[in-house]
Amino acid sequence: MLTRQRSALVAVLAVVALGTALSAPALGTPSSGPARSAEAADRVLRVYNNNIENLVVNNSDGSCTRISGPDHLTSVLVDDAGRTGTSGVVAPDILIVQQVRGTGQAEAYADQLSAKFGYPAGSYGAIVAWSDPEPWGSTHKCSSQSLGDLKKKQTNGIIWNKRTLSLASGDVSKYWSAGWLRPGTAYANGAGCTLYKPPNSDPDSTDFYKWKRTSAIAARFTIKATGTSVFAATMHLPQENRQNACAGDGDRGIANTGIHLGADATTLLNASTIRVVGIDANRTGIGAGTLSGYGMTGYGSKATSGSSKIDYLFLSGGVQPSTIDHTVGGTRSNHLALYGFIAY
Repeated sequence: MLTRQRSALVAVLAVVALGTALSAPALGTPSSGPARSAEAADRVLRVYNNNIENLVVNNSDGSCTRISGPDHLTSVLVDDAGRTGTSGVVAPDILIVQQVRGTGQAEAYADQLSAKFGYPAGSYGAIVAWSDPEPWGSTHKCSSQSLGDLKKKQTNGIIWNKRTLSLASGDVSKYWSAGWLRPGTAYANGAGCTLYKPPNSDPDSTDFYKWKRTSAIAARFTIKATGTSVFAATMHLPQENRQNACAGDGDRGIANTGIHLGADATTLLNASTIRVVGIDANRTGIGAGTLSGYGMTGYGSKATSGSSKIDYLFLSGGVQPSTIDHTVGGTRSNHLALYGFIAY
């Protein structure tokens, strides 16, 4: 009798143990709850900013070198420790760029980015301020005229990851003009400033369309996983901004930097939770708190063009710390790239 009771008890315990094993998650396996989901484990928006200089680099001897899109991307994209070329480099969400030739180059660059991570062509989208800007300038300081010609068309753009972000057609603001001081005009503490667009642009035939390279563009994206709104803008201010900060008619810009946001862009920004602005300001000394009124902070303090810091990345949100000061030293461009990883 005692033997039969023990056998029954063992059987019951075995069933209970089996049920527990089937219902409990295996060790090391996340549960299906939202707090431990795969999406929550990597809710990071990866953002980069770079003046890619039409993928042509000026060398110290006066020659120029053409850089491929894949080589440029390899030199820019970093892992969480700020290292390029490692297996820890994750596909970016937003690349803010200056000095692309137009839609053709921007879309080719976007497709090269898709291929780099094994995604189908079209996985990254591209918008530019001008689809096919008219050429301007002469050699662009390249001893080879053919390479100098590659830099004659310049506009600003935003590349975004369609796998993680969506963009509504009405959520794009393009374009608004930069400001400048026309040659021969007295600065007068900003009173002489004007918008850098016709009829106030360069009057000569060679440089007449130079103003198009400074036309800014912005967009408001939505993170698909959470519905979080993201504002992104790209700007390229004229060389004249280095000595005389101008943002428009009689306007020195935000904190006397030459920076300003267009009215439509500001509307998109105000409707966004995360905010990102990338700028080649052609001006040194712009403080990290310049866009604090918009809830953003500047990241990266190292020189980005030779010995000068003229490129800036302003971000809002939970920006992860960087061991390399948010500045990618090996960037294959005349300008070093800036980056920020934002937790959301």
